[in-house]
Formats: sequence, structure tokens, C-alpha cells
Amino acid sequence: MSRVVTALGTRTTPSAWRAARSCIQMRGISYTSRCNNNLRSPQAPDSTTHFGYKTVPTGSKESLVKGVFSSVASKYDIMNDAMSMGVHRLWKDQFVSLLDPGRRKPVKCLDVAGGTGDIALRILDSARERWADRETSVRLLDINPEMLAEGQKRFKKTMYHNSKPAPQVAFTLGNAQELPRDSCPDDEYDLYTIAFGIRNCTDVQAVLNEAFRTLKPGGTFSCLEFSKVENPLLAQVYDTYSFSIIPMLGTILASDRASYQYLVESIRRFPPQKEFASMIAKAGFKTGDLHEGETGAWIDLWGGIASIHTGKKPL
Repeated sequence: MSRVVTALGTRTTPSAWRAARSCIQMRGISYTSRCNNNLRSPQAPDSTTHFGYKTVPTGSKESLVKGVFSSVASKYDIMNDAMSMGVHRLWKDQFVSLLDPGRRKPVKCLDVAGGTGDIALRILDSARERWADRETSVRLLDINPEMLAEGQKRFKKTMYHNSKPAPQVAFTLGNAQELPRDSCPDDEYDLYTIAFGIRNCTDVQAVLNEAFRTLKPGGTFSCLEFSKVENPLLAQVYDTYSFSIIPMLGTILASDRASYQYLVESIRRFPPQKEFASMIAKAGFKTGDLHEGETGAWIDLWGGIASIHTGKKPL
């Protein structure tokens, strides 16, 4: 599998892509070509972007991020529990609870950067347990084949594996900035979710534009992501924990300090809540008055350590 990841990340020759496709198809993950390059923001040949606190050529960030998640895939869920002391589970539960999938069944959901499948599984469980909905389906899409493989392992242990009469979960290798047109056509999904993934994308606005394209009119965009802490005391404690403890846990539990150093840095480089909400609106979503309170289009969790952003595609 490491050869496939190398091919996807750094050697994009035709033979490398064919090898990757063959392995992916054997795992039961659909492969779709990139065919909507027009949706990507134009990039100058010598343009740069950030990779954590490093400045890198724009064209290289995607492969660098792939390398991070290929490295941590097998330990990803364990590290999430360790880094957050289990709090990420509460945030994800709240994220899905607010969406209330299954209330208007069936819901067709696209879970982008879905990785190991914990959001997709929560969506299906919530629909079934709260509304006896056995028709809602989720397409789990991720750019990293090793993360998708972890998601498949998770679902093989559940009732949704090979569910009848129609599959309730599908796995697709794809880029959030250029969603595959065959599985993600225009106006296809009722719900688009992305949790702790959008900050790793090179062009966040392109991701939002693609989310808008593939949602049905009236569809919901929902994003759970780390955010900016406003309280100075909490921010100081959070910074100390993030830059001292989390990389150390990466070393101890995953033998990979560098990847977790990047993940911490990527959080600090992500736009603050108001700026990100403006980007969601720029993509075409209605973001005002979706939740009560001063935040309007987002809900802060734990003082802004994370936030839930929501938008509606106009009818």
C-alpha cells in the first residue's frame, strides 16, 4: 500500500495512477478521475501556500498532506482520543445531532474528508435510532486511500456493511476541491458534511464552491473545524497544550511527531470564525439566522476551540 500512496502523493505518472487504481478497486473503493479543473482557483506557476507554518509551492501541498495522513491513518482514531481526552466524540455527537439526519427521510449525504468513517457512522446511527430510518445513505469521500481503508474496516463491523435492499454507505477516493462528477453531480445531495478536514485543503474556497455545486437546492452544508479561541487565558492554556503535549503524544503513540506538529500548526493557520463564515457565504450559501445567538452562522464549542458552521443552498 505504501507504493500506492507514494504514487498518489509524489509520482503522478500514468503507470503510477494505474497501479493506484488497481489497488483501490480491489479494496472496493471507487476511483473517479478529476474532470472539473475549471472549478479550481487559478494558480501562478510560482505561487506558494502554507503547510503548517512552512511556506511551500502551492502544487506540493496536496502531496505533503497526503503524506501526513498516510503516516497517521492506522493510529488516527486512537490519537484523536488521546489528544482531546475523548472530547472530540462529544463535539461530533453534537455536530450530527444538530443535523438530525432522518427527520426528513431519506437523506442522501456526502461526507467529505470522511477518513475513518466516524461521522458517516454517526449519521446512519442517528437516522436509524431517532427516526427508524433505514434508507438514508452516506457517500464517504477522502483523498487518502489509507484513510478510506480504515473507514472500510470500521463499517465491516457494522450492520451497514452490505445493507439491503440498497447499500447505505459507499467509499470514494476523491479530491474535495474537484469532486468527481460521476458520483458527485450537480444538485445531488441533501447534506454535505466535513469534519476536521477542510483546513488541510490547499484551496478552501474551491472546496466550498464544490460543496455548493453538488448540494440540492435547499440542501445543508455543515462543517466542524478547529477555530480561534478569543479568551486570552484559555488561548494561552490551549497553545501550551497544543504545542507541547500533542506533538509529544504523536511521538509516544504514533512514532510521528512531525505529522502532529503539522496538524497543530494547521489549526492556527485556519481562518477565524467570521472570516470562514464569509467564505461560506461567498460560495453562495445562506448563512444568517441558522442558529440563535450572537454567532449567527456558527456555534462555538468549548470557547471556540472548535466551531460548527452551517449554510443552506437557496431554493
